[in-house]
Amino acid sequence: MSEPAFVDCHSHAVPSGDDGAQDLAEAEWLCQDAAAHGTRILFATPHVWPQLTLTADREQAVRAAFARVRARAPLELRLGFELTPHRALLGEDLRRYALDGTDCVLIEVPFTGTADLLVSILDRIEAQGLRAVIAHPERTEVVQEEPALVDALAGPRRMLQVNASSLLGHHGDEALDLAWSLVETGRAALVASDGHRPTRPARLDDVYGLALERVGEAAVSLFDGSALGVSTRRLPSHAGLPAA
Repeated sequence: MSEPAFVDCHSHAVPSGDDGAQDLAEAEWLCQDAAAHGTRILFATPHVWPQLTLTADREQAVRAAFARVRARAPLELRLGFELTPHRALLGEDLRRYALDGTDCVLIEVPFTGTADLLVSILDRIEAQGLRAVIAHPERTEVVQEEPALVDALAGPRRMLQVNASSLLGHHGDEALDLAWSLVETGRAALVASDGHRPTRPARLDDVYGLALERVGEAAVSLFDGSALGVSTRRLPSHAGLPAA
Protein backbone atom coordinates (compact mmCIF):
# COMPACT_ATOMS: atom_id res chain seq x y z
CA MET A 1 0.00 0.00 0.00
CA SER A 2 1.58 3.28 -1.06
CA GLU A 3 1.62 6.30 1.18
CA PRO A 4 -0.27 9.45 0.18
CA ALA A 5 1.68 12.31 -1.38
CA PHE A 6 -0.47 15.39 -1.23
CA VAL A 7 0.27 18.77 -2.79
CA ASP A 8 -1.31 21.52 -0.68
CA CYS A 9 -1.39 24.86 -2.49
CA HIS A 10 -2.80 27.02 0.32
CA SER A 11 -1.53 27.42 3.87
CA HIS A 12 -0.27 30.05 6.25
CA ALA A 13 2.65 28.07 7.55
CA VAL A 14 5.21 30.91 7.58
CA PRO A 15 5.11 33.90 9.94
CA SER A 16 4.26 36.99 7.93
CA GLY A 17 2.37 39.39 10.19
CA ASP A 18 -1.02 37.94 9.23
CA ASP A 19 -3.33 35.53 11.06
CA GLY A 20 -1.29 32.44 10.20
CA ALA A 21 1.72 31.01 12.04
CA GLN A 22 2.76 33.49 14.69
CA ASP A 23 6.37 32.39 15.10
CA LEU A 24 8.93 29.96 13.76
CA ALA A 25 8.07 27.25 16.27
CA GLU A 26 4.42 27.29 15.21
CA ALA A 27 5.45 27.30 11.55
CA GLU A 28 7.69 24.29 12.02
CA TRP A 29 4.91 22.43 13.85
CA LEU A 30 2.49 23.06 10.97
CA CYS A 31 5.00 21.66 8.47
CA GLN A 32 5.80 18.63 10.60
CA ASP A 33 2.13 17.90 11.15
CA ALA A 34 1.31 18.29 7.45
CA ALA A 35 4.09 15.86 6.55
CA ALA A 36 2.88 13.37 9.15
CA HIS A 37 -0.54 13.48 7.47
CA GLY A 38 0.72 12.79 3.97
CA THR A 39 1.60 16.17 2.46
CA ARG A 40 4.80 16.16 0.43
CA ILE A 41 4.65 19.65 -1.11
CA LEU A 42 3.21 22.49 0.95
CA PHE A 43 2.83 26.04 -0.32
CA ALA A 44 3.08 28.74 2.33
CA THR A 45 0.84 31.53 1.08
CA PRO A 46 0.93 34.62 3.33
CA HIS A 47 -2.00 36.97 2.99
CA VAL A 48 -1.69 40.12 0.92
CA TRP A 49 -4.51 42.26 2.25
CA PRO A 50 -5.42 45.87 1.42
CA GLN A 51 -4.29 46.74 4.96
CA LEU A 52 -1.26 44.42 4.86
CA THR A 53 0.37 44.73 1.47
CA LEU A 54 3.65 43.19 0.40
CA THR A 55 6.00 46.07 0.98
CA ALA A 56 9.70 45.55 0.30
CA ASP A 57 10.41 45.28 4.04
CA ARG A 58 7.62 42.79 4.62
CA GLU A 59 8.66 40.67 1.66
CA GLN A 60 12.25 40.57 2.93
CA ALA A 61 11.02 39.45 6.36
CA VAL A 62 8.69 36.82 4.87
CA ARG A 63 11.41 35.38 2.68
CA ALA A 64 13.85 35.24 5.59
CA ALA A 65 11.30 33.40 7.75
CA PHE A 66 10.44 31.10 4.86
CA ALA A 67 14.10 30.17 4.38
CA ARG A 68 14.47 29.28 8.06
CA VAL A 69 11.31 27.17 8.12
CA ARG A 70 12.10 25.44 4.82
CA ALA A 71 15.51 24.36 6.11
CA ARG A 72 13.85 22.42 8.93
CA ALA A 73 10.66 21.25 7.23
CA PRO A 74 10.26 17.48 6.60
CA LEU A 75 8.53 18.19 3.29
CA GLU A 76 9.08 20.41 0.26
CA LEU A 77 8.04 23.90 1.31
CA ARG A 78 7.35 26.43 -1.43
CA LEU A 79 6.38 30.08 -1.24
CA GLY A 80 3.45 31.90 -2.78
CA PHE A 81 0.94 34.50 -1.62
CA GLU A 82 -2.82 34.68 -1.15
CA LEU A 83 -4.25 37.87 -2.60
CA THR A 84 -7.33 39.62 -1.30
CA PRO A 85 -8.76 41.76 -4.11
CA HIS A 86 -7.82 45.41 -3.84
CA ARG A 87 -7.45 48.04 -6.53
CA ALA A 88 -3.69 48.45 -6.27
CA LEU A 89 -3.31 44.94 -7.73
CA LEU A 90 -4.72 46.18 -11.03
CA GLY A 91 -1.48 48.12 -11.56
CA GLU A 92 0.95 45.39 -10.52
CA ASP A 93 2.90 42.63 -12.19
CA LEU A 94 1.08 39.73 -10.57
CA ARG A 95 3.85 37.28 -11.36
CA ARG A 96 5.40 38.55 -8.15
CA TYR A 97 2.77 36.61 -6.21
CA ALA A 98 2.76 33.32 -8.15
CA LEU A 99 3.01 29.98 -6.40
CA ASP A 100 6.66 28.99 -6.70
CA GLY A 101 7.35 26.76 -9.70
CA THR A 102 3.94 27.39 -11.27
CA ASP A 103 2.11 29.93 -13.39
CA CYS A 104 -0.67 30.15 -10.79
CA VAL A 105 -1.76 33.01 -8.53
CA LEU A 106 -3.87 32.28 -5.45
CA ILE A 107 -6.63 34.83 -4.91
CA GLU A 108 -9.56 34.63 -2.53
CA VAL A 109 -13.18 35.50 -3.09
CA PRO A 110 -14.03 38.42 -0.76
CA PHE A 111 -16.01 37.18 2.24
CA THR A 112 -18.47 40.09 1.93
CA GLY A 113 -19.47 42.56 -0.75
CA THR A 114 -19.46 41.95 -4.47
CA ALA A 115 -17.12 39.99 -6.71
CA ASP A 116 -16.71 42.81 -9.27
CA LEU A 117 -13.15 43.73 -8.32
CA LEU A 118 -12.20 40.06 -8.13
CA VAL A 119 -13.37 39.57 -11.72
CA SER A 120 -11.27 42.52 -12.88
CA ILE A 121 -8.17 41.10 -11.18
CA LEU A 122 -8.88 37.65 -12.62
CA ASP A 123 -8.88 39.27 -16.06
CA ARG A 124 -5.51 40.88 -15.28
CA ILE A 125 -4.09 37.55 -14.11
CA GLU A 126 -5.07 35.99 -17.43
CA ALA A 127 -3.77 38.96 -19.43
CA GLN A 128 -0.35 38.44 -17.82
CA GLY A 129 -0.26 34.83 -18.97
CA LEU A 130 -1.03 33.40 -15.55
CA ARG A 131 -3.69 31.10 -14.15
CA ALA A 132 -5.84 31.88 -11.13
CA VAL A 133 -6.53 29.59 -8.20
CA ILE A 134 -9.71 30.98 -6.64
CA ALA A 135 -9.65 30.23 -2.93
CA HIS A 136 -12.57 28.93 -0.84
CA PRO A 137 -15.56 30.38 -2.74
CA GLU A 138 -17.83 28.12 -0.67
CA ARG A 139 -17.09 30.10 2.50
CA THR A 140 -18.07 33.52 1.18
CA GLU A 141 -21.31 35.40 1.63
CA VAL A 142 -21.45 36.50 -2.00
CA VAL A 143 -21.30 32.92 -3.30
CA GLN A 144 -23.56 31.46 -0.62
CA GLU A 145 -26.21 34.03 -1.56
CA GLU A 146 -25.71 33.45 -5.30
CA PRO A 147 -24.21 29.97 -5.87
CA ALA A 148 -24.39 30.37 -9.65
CA LEU A 149 -21.61 32.96 -9.33
CA VAL A 150 -19.04 30.17 -9.16
CA ASP A 151 -19.79 29.30 -12.78
CA ALA A 152 -19.06 32.89 -13.78
CA LEU A 153 -15.79 32.83 -11.83
CA ALA A 154 -14.55 29.53 -13.28
CA GLY A 155 -12.96 29.28 -16.70
CA PRO A 156 -10.14 27.69 -18.71
CA ARG A 157 -7.45 29.57 -16.75
CA ARG A 158 -9.38 29.85 -13.50
CA MET A 159 -9.50 27.01 -10.99
CA LEU A 160 -11.78 26.81 -7.98
CA GLN A 161 -10.08 25.69 -4.75
CA VAL A 162 -12.21 24.27 -1.96
CA ASN A 163 -11.02 24.13 1.65
CA ALA A 164 -10.64 20.74 3.31
CA SER A 165 -12.10 22.29 6.46
CA SER A 166 -15.26 23.22 4.54
CA LEU A 167 -15.66 19.63 3.34
CA LEU A 168 -15.35 18.47 6.96
CA GLY A 169 -18.12 20.84 8.07
CA HIS A 170 -15.95 23.22 10.09
CA HIS A 171 -17.44 26.36 8.52
CA GLY A 172 -21.14 25.57 8.77
CA ASP A 173 -23.73 23.74 6.74
CA GLU A 174 -23.89 26.21 3.84
CA ALA A 175 -20.15 25.96 3.21
CA LEU A 176 -20.28 22.18 3.67
CA ASP A 177 -23.07 21.67 1.13
CA LEU A 178 -21.62 24.08 -1.40
CA ALA A 179 -18.12 22.64 -1.10
CA TRP A 180 -19.31 19.08 -1.74
CA SER A 181 -21.47 20.31 -4.61
CA LEU A 182 -18.39 21.84 -6.24
CA VAL A 183 -16.44 18.61 -5.78
CA GLU A 184 -19.21 16.25 -6.86
CA THR A 185 -20.07 18.23 -10.00
CA GLY A 186 -16.42 18.52 -11.04
CA ARG A 187 -16.33 22.30 -10.77
CA ALA A 188 -13.67 22.28 -8.06
CA ALA A 189 -10.15 21.78 -9.40
CA LEU A 190 -8.27 21.67 -6.09
CA VAL A 191 -8.71 20.90 -2.42
CA ALA A 192 -6.29 22.65 -0.05
CA SER A 193 -6.00 22.95 3.70
CA ASP A 194 -5.83 26.72 4.25
CA GLY A 195 -4.06 25.67 7.45
CA HIS A 196 -3.31 28.53 9.80
CA ARG A 197 -2.27 27.28 13.25
CA PRO A 198 -2.23 24.16 15.44
CA THR A 199 -5.97 24.53 16.07
CA ARG A 200 -6.50 24.72 12.29
CA PRO A 201 -3.74 22.50 10.87
CA ALA A 202 -2.68 21.90 7.27
CA ARG A 203 -4.13 18.40 6.85
CA LEU A 204 -5.67 16.74 3.80
CA ASP A 205 -5.74 13.04 4.63
CA ASP A 206 -9.16 12.78 6.28
CA VAL A 207 -10.95 14.67 3.54
CA TYR A 208 -9.08 12.73 0.83
CA GLY A 209 -10.58 9.52 2.15
CA LEU A 210 -14.05 11.07 2.13
CA ALA A 211 -13.60 12.39 -1.40
CA LEU A 212 -12.58 8.98 -2.66
CA GLU A 213 -15.72 7.49 -1.15
CA ARG A 214 -17.95 10.14 -2.77
CA VAL A 215 -16.41 10.71 -6.20
CA GLY A 216 -13.97 7.82 -6.66
CA GLU A 217 -10.94 8.19 -8.92
CA ALA A 218 -11.94 11.77 -9.77
CA ALA A 219 -10.76 12.76 -6.30
CA VAL A 220 -7.11 12.09 -7.06
CA SER A 221 -6.48 15.16 -9.23
CA LEU A 222 -7.91 17.41 -6.51
CA PHE A 223 -5.02 16.51 -4.20
CA ASP A 224 -2.01 15.42 -6.28
CA GLY A 225 -0.91 18.81 -7.69
CA SER A 226 -1.62 17.90 -11.30
CA ALA A 227 -3.97 20.86 -11.71
CA LEU A 228 -1.02 23.12 -10.89
CA GLY A 229 1.46 21.23 -13.04
CA VAL A 230 3.17 20.02 -9.86
CA SER A 231 3.44 16.43 -8.71
CA THR A 232 5.24 14.13 -6.32
CA ARG A 233 3.92 10.73 -7.25
CA ARG A 234 0.50 9.31 -7.85
CA LEU A 235 -1.89 9.12 -4.90
CA PRO A 236 -3.54 5.80 -4.09
CA SER A 237 -7.07 5.66 -5.48
CA HIS A 238 -8.56 4.05 -2.39
CA ALA A 239 -9.69 5.29 0.98
CA GLY A 240 -7.50 2.97 3.02
CA LEU A 241 -4.75 5.44 3.85
CA PRO A 242 -2.08 4.47 6.34
CA ALA A 243 -2.44 5.89 9.83
CA ALA A 244 -0.27 8.88 10.71
